[in-house]
Amino acid sequence: MTQGYLALVLHAHLPYVRHPEYPEFLEEDWLFEAITETYLPLISVFDGLRKDEVPFELTLTLSPTLLSMLADPMLQGRYRRFLDRAIELSCKEVERTRTEPAFHELAQVYHWRLTQARELFVNRYQNDLIRAFASFQDSGHLEIVTCGATHGYLPLMNVNPSAIRAQIQVAARTHQRFLGRKPRGIWLPECGYLPGIENYLEEVGIRFFFTDTHGILHASPRPKHGIFAPIYCPNGVAAFGRDVESSKQVWSAREGYPGDPDYRDYYRDIGFDLDYDYIRPYIASTGERKRTGFKYYRITGPGDHKEPYRPADALHKAALHAGHFMFNREKQIEHLAGLMQPAPIVVAPYDAELFGHWWFEGPEWLNFLIRKIAYDQDNIRLTTPLSYLKRFPTNQVARPAESSWGYQGYHEYWLGEKNEWIYPHLHKAAERMEALARRHRSTTGLPERALNQAARELLSAQASDWAFIMTSGTMVEYAVKRTKTHLSRFNRLYHDIEGGRIDETWLAEIEDRSNLFPHINFRVYAE
Repeated sequence: MTQGYLALVLHAHLPYVRHPEYPEFLEEDWLFEAITETYLPLISVFDGLRKDEVPFELTLTLSPTLLSMLADPMLQGRYRRFLDRAIELSCKEVERTRTEPAFHELAQVYHWRLTQARELFVNRYQNDLIRAFASFQDSGHLEIVTCGATHGYLPLMNVNPSAIRAQIQVAARTHQRFLGRKPRGIWLPECGYLPGIENYLEEVGIRFFFTDTHGILHASPRPKHGIFAPIYCPNGVAAFGRDVESSKQVWSAREGYPGDPDYRDYYRDIGFDLDYDYIRPYIASTGERKRTGFKYYRITGPGDHKEPYRPADALHKAALHAGHFMFNREKQIEHLAGLMQPAPIVVAPYDAELFGHWWFEGPEWLNFLIRKIAYDQDNIRLTTPLSYLKRFPTNQVARPAESSWGYQGYHEYWLGEKNEWIYPHLHKAAERMEALARRHRSTTGLPERALNQAARELLSAQASDWAFIMTSGTMVEYAVKRTKTHLSRFNRLYHDIEGGRIDETWLAEIEDRSNLFPHINFRVYAE
């Protein structure tokens, strides 16, 4: 008998990186690696589960920027080129490792995986992975939710409420355009919540969102069931809190499953190990070494010494870890069910890119887990937040506390000494965008194009990814450049629009380069 529910939530998001002005661009690899190592493997897992008629329900975020990149013909073409080059390298690796049995087997595995990826992407889905995910949505296996339009960190936009509203409105419209239905849930960017955000969600018909643990535990009044039941905000939008225990078991490289010695080591890659002349055609066009995805060693243990990766051992360990995770959730829910009514829900959210990209065995772990839950026990059931609310519509009313799932649980990761300089500029730009939208609400023609582009540039500058990267210390130069570029374009557009001197040639150029949300309507800032 079902005693409780487990909601697995995968948050798939990448910042909008598209550079038609260059024949290839290193940061576009973020998307290509995620497609190869995470999105296609997840699609294959879901497809196998559906084919075998395994019952499952999961929640998946597809952020508006990710949807826009997956649908972009130029990026689709570049991804095919990326795959073809990787397949060429795999053929060379099969030949190079013939005298090294442990590595030769792995080279063959990589060759098979890459050719299968191309078969899926090009032939089965005709470059359209959105259609693949939508098919699982339509069959009832995935609840696909949205995010902020550009993953803007909403609590730090509170000085410009129209900026928060635009992030939500543009996200909802983009989601509906790509997936054929309005989003019913949202992953607040970085789980960043500020009281009142739920009012913008209600406007677009969103019925639930996720917060970090303390966002629920510190709600007012304190929730009777803690994080193991949703709470309703005063306007009826539901909030679900993250379960730390189930999350930590999976995402923590130190304490969780991904750090097991039998799993593949992410950092050891032939892009850095092999002779430069041999690997030169498969690294950055600038000649800079980079990861190729060909990794022949397992984590092994602390220190630099690494043993060869053994796929069969890793797969066996993934099955054991799936069983361990399920056992812990069974005991957790068994305990909770004796203390509360309605039936408890454990919400386990993760970045989707953990599965496959960072944790190579992650998709197979998920496959094992879903099958074990379906057939090896009967006291927990997979669910989505919306399905849970339909089963148990009566829940406590409380207002969540200001929170995020970032370092220290609040806003410090996105507002610190390394990135604080961006916010006066973002706030001023948002103030100017609102003024433009109100003054020029009825404009058409070239000025309307300029106003729409100004909205795109503002949204792009607001992406939380740039502030995150500045704090984390990786690819900082690119994050700073993107922030300054979008703000510079916005300010020029502002002055050109106000001065009545729009340069159509320059506008067309940046419309091509910064083409996010082609159907945007700048009036969202005036409504």
